[in-house]
Amino acid sequence: MSRVQAAAGHDTVMLQEAVDALVTHPDGIYVDGTYGRGGHARAVLGRLSAQGRLVAFDKDPEAVAHAHSDPALCTDARFAICHADFDEMAGELAARGVVRVDGVLLDLGVSSPQIDTAARGFSFRFDAPLDMRMDTSQGETAAEFLARADERQIAEVIRDYGEERFAVSIAKALVARRTGGAPVSSTGELAALVAGAVKTREPGQNPATRTFQALRIHVNAELSALEQGLKAAMALLAPAGRLVVISFHSLEDRIVKTFINSQSKDVVDRRAPFAPPRPLRLCAIARIKAGAGEVQANPRARSAVMRVAERTEVPA
Repeated sequence: MSRVQAAAGHDTVMLQEAVDALVTHPDGIYVDGTYGRGGHARAVLGRLSAQGRLVAFDKDPEAVAHAHSDPALCTDARFAICHADFDEMAGELAARGVVRVDGVLLDLGVSSPQIDTAARGFSFRFDAPLDMRMDTSQGETAAEFLARADERQIAEVIRDYGEERFAVSIAKALVARRTGGAPVSSTGELAALVAGAVKTREPGQNPATRTFQALRIHVNAELSALEQGLKAAMALLAPAGRLVVISFHSLEDRIVKTFINSQSKDVVDRRAPFAPPRPLRLCAIARIKAGAGEVQANPRARSAVMRVAERTEVPA
């Protein structure tokens, strides 16, 4: 099986596949943009020489605290972690004297510990405050967003980020409840309201699944962070450096695919028609899905897609 138990309650999806794709130089400098509970980080360090380095990022204070408390990591001089989102990697790395890296890994979405900790408010399996922030030290909670946004804004978020066809009905129900003096403030209340507003749902899927996904993406600005993070990774990658991204839903994967494709084509500057086209800067290498054994053992891996691309040599 191609994954390990990274921490209690957390399985790292496509662990070996990701590390195999990422680490091409044991002496290199690598970025783990989404530390989580350190599954990928420990595996990457296991491939590096004494001269290699790994800088990890995570916006979740609990994840950063986990890294600082892990004896295998906090005592390893090759490892460092930053409390920041991966779209901030360029500035954080520059502060550490790093201007080029040999690989960037992004394992997107919410981690199992975040989902399984009721107080974080990510899951409809528990009744808890409707928070959903990955960085609990700042920003607006999901409950605060629903308490201030108008019906149109709520419907757009649920439709665009959850691909929910009943987004308008859900938004109307949320605003009507708020107008009646009882705004939704817990995961249980939200799940019950959505169940009443959604007329049909795919077999085996909770009616609130898409709405919870949408609010989580919005609260954490996940898609804009991904777009900026991909640009930051592109600017940092050395020639032959690898970009490895694991996504868990179509919105993320579409952004990754579009970015790689856009960087894998010659571009003509229409303002200078006689100038040579800009050479391609990325070469798509692979699109990988989790194997049947991994999906059976970890259902979350079913939707995972890993895309791998390599930075090409760019003439001076």
